[in-house]
Amino acid sequence: MSLLVWFTMGVAIWHFTVFVPDRFSGGIVGAFLGAAWGAMASGAVAQILLGKTIGDTDLATAIYAIPGALIGLAVVYAMGVRSGVEAERL
Repeated sequence: MSLLVWFTMGVAIWHFTVFVPDRFSGGIVGAFLGAAWGAMASGAVAQILLGKTIGDTDLATAIYAIPGALIGLAVVYAMGVRSGVEAERL
């Protein structure tokens, strides 16, 4: 059940990318994947460090996914900005 919570939180954070210029690597799909994978990764790490199983869900389970989603979006955005700068040099 935790996987669903983390994925849903990543998708919820992803919806706010409409307010950011579209410079994500892979466009809006790249932003979606970055948010989803980041949320699931940080949620899993937090769950493992706390010694909980994947079936243990509470409000904190959703909160664990927020930093990962933001980091995932930042990484995909930085990759997109970097590829745009390199394309301008050519």
